[in-house]
Amino acid sequence: MTRLLVTGAGGMLGRDLVTVLNARSDLKVTAAGRADLDVTDPTAARAAVAEHDIVINTAAWTNVDGAEADEAAATAVNGHGVANLASACAASGTRLIQISTDYVLAGDAQSPYPEDAPTAPVNAYGRGKLVGEQAVARLLPDSGYVVRTAWLYGAHGPNFVATMLRLATQREYIDVVDDQHGQPTWSYRLAEQLVALADAALAGQAAAGVYHSTCAGQTTWYGLARAAFTLAGLDPDRIRPTTSDRYPRPAPRPAYSVLAHGRWAAAGLPSLPDWHATLVDAFDSPTPPAPWKVA
Repeated sequence: MTRLLVTGAGGMLGRDLVTVLNARSDLKVTAAGRADLDVTDPTAARAAVAEHDIVINTAAWTNVDGAEADEAAATAVNGHGVANLASACAASGTRLIQISTDYVLAGDAQSPYPEDAPTAPVNAYGRGKLVGEQAVARLLPDSGYVVRTAWLYGAHGPNFVATMLRLATQREYIDVVDDQHGQPTWSYRLAEQLVALADAALAGQAAAGVYHSTCAGQTTWYGLARAAFTLAGLDPDRIRPTTSDRYPRPAPRPAYSVLAHGRWAAAGLPSLPDWHATLVDAFDSPTPPAPWKVA
């Protein structure tokens, strides 16, 4: 029986992963939340990884603006904590799937970033995540997988879709930026793809390295907000376009977060479907508690 460890199991993606994995009778799943495992502790990381065949690490510092204020603390989790897990995996012969981000890229491209695009993070959060990516490449060159994703929304944590629908109950109009481009991605669909990658990795069918896992197509935050309003039965014209300079934030955001997905075919796996079709699936999903289910 395959033994699989999910770190960060209490988060939005982690909870979806555990749900997907627990539906499998051929897996023995260990779900480790923040209280169960501090990835910044190398001794704890080594003990947690031992006797597992594969680790999917979703543990992360996710406060992007907070990372700008305390880069060392963010990098301790997103960079050095990943190195601890990678070192533990190297010692025990365990494979590692590390969740990373589009923020390791410069965000100034004109076409989708391939997996081998040069990295050039524009904020502290991205720099810390890049430290984690580099640790995986250095310590697990043949058994480490870095999966970059972006613009996640889901049923189990704060996210843009839930925020927009909450604001719909508080404001008549909502101004949303229309000059940042990306690929909205449902965390549950990403979880399913990560499990498929784990299977392919253990079967020797997926080469180690970087994979991009976002939904196909692209839109802006404004476009996503309008789509969410429409699916929720709300008037999308209540969403008004604006520009990023109207909402300055401590951490700069990439203007272009569109990723290419070329490596999945080589692993014999499909890339994720179109973002809008996936958003429709998310709204139709009966799985509670879905924050986009509005009264």
